[in-house]
Amino acid sequence: MSREGNLEAPTRHALDWKNPDFYSEESLNVELERVFDVCHGCRRCVSLCGSFPSLFDLIDATEDGEVHGVNKADYGSVVDQCYLCDLCYMTKCPYTPPHPWNLDFPHLMLRAKAVKHKKGEDNFRDNLLSSTDKLGRFAGIPVVTQVVNAVNHNSLARSVMESTLGVDKKAWIPDFAPKKFKQLAKESSQWEVKNGAKTPGKVAVYATCFVNYNEPGIGQDLLNILNHNEIPYQVVDKEACCGMPKLELGDLDEVEKLKNINIPQLVKLARDGYAIVTPIPSCTLMFKQELPLMFPNDADVQLVKDAMWDPFEFMIARKKDGLLKTEFPKSLGKVSYHVPCHSRVQNVGKKTAETLQMIPNTEVHVVERCSGHSGTWGVKKEFHAMAMKIGKPVFKNMAENEPDYISSDCQLAGHHIEQGMAEAGLKSAQMEHPLSLVAIAYGIKN
Repeated sequence: MSREGNLEAPTRHALDWKNPDFYSEESLNVELERVFDVCHGCRRCVSLCGSFPSLFDLIDATEDGEVHGVNKADYGSVVDQCYLCDLCYMTKCPYTPPHPWNLDFPHLMLRAKAVKHKKGEDNFRDNLLSSTDKLGRFAGIPVVTQVVNAVNHNSLARSVMESTLGVDKKAWIPDFAPKKFKQLAKESSQWEVKNGAKTPGKVAVYATCFVNYNEPGIGQDLLNILNHNEIPYQVVDKEACCGMPKLELGDLDEVEKLKNINIPQLVKLARDGYAIVTPIPSCTLMFKQELPLMFPNDADVQLVKDAMWDPFEFMIARKKDGLLKTEFPKSLGKVSYHVPCHSRVQNVGKKTAETLQMIPNTEVHVVERCSGHSGTWGVKKEFHAMAMKIGKPVFKNMAENEPDYISSDCQLAGHHIEQGMAEAGLKSAQMEHPLSLVAIAYGIKN
């Protein structure tokens, strides 16, 4: 068969995770060997993450330099390095469907993670870190919040966490806010609904775990932007985690449970004509891509997918409708903006950069490369050094124009970049989420 690559846009097949064969280790290994053999003959993705160098090192160490010589037990070292950024599928691989070789490396890694989870091989740390709702509710108790935040900043306590939980003592981990976003936010606003040709005239805000429990100011800035633009909104009530942390663990049954909490609420809003907006790109991607691929025959999931917007995708569409205010009384100076992986693979373009570039006397330097953090993966002891290594080119690039601000739609990546720049001795800059930067430029940030 010809090695000529696919010249069409990649298409995604549904994830056949309800099929018992999906969890067959024998069947999985056959597919891993097939895909690894194709990757071995191509090697375009060697610079993306640790999975591909790990794979190629394993192959090159065999007697004949071929995949069949790799011990199947070593496949796990390739799988563990994948944090499901999706960049290989969306930006590099020439053999994605509709190519007949039908490669979907990230979803194959997801299948391998699901098999591992089904066998009960996950450890306590991984299950704990992926339980963002439970952690947030527990750590959100006022006395507990103070203790948890103190532990986060105590070197001795962090050393204990590293030795007992495997959370790297050098890795940045988020504090918990004394009050959750849901406690601070006004639940709705009552502006006149003005539908545009491209945009619904009202917004439902799905806050996300990170905004609700860790940095509610980001959510408040989003609400202030909506209010400033006289867009009526309501905050989604009783939301659960989007499921991305559990997806990355391979716990697909738990993803389904979370879906069953979220979708009934969100589909009502979608049917009522709301644009559903999430301030964290991983959560947006979960509803736009991963859940629709896991539940392709669920009409409600597909309806929510169609109603889901990245906030800057919505703003630019609103501008094209002539319904976005573009007077910004405050400039931002120099901004180094990082495009996170889970924004890039949504295929909506650089809408955040486009929005920031509307602000007068503001120079936006765009960095489009993986920062290496990827949710819980980058804080783990065995992967933190790799996360910092992957991020090195980003840290350097972000500092090149001596910015006044550094920013990323993924706030976790933003903090990771901030840490990496500091450790590299690069010039520091104020780190703000892009929504906060827009609020600053509008003159409406609290």
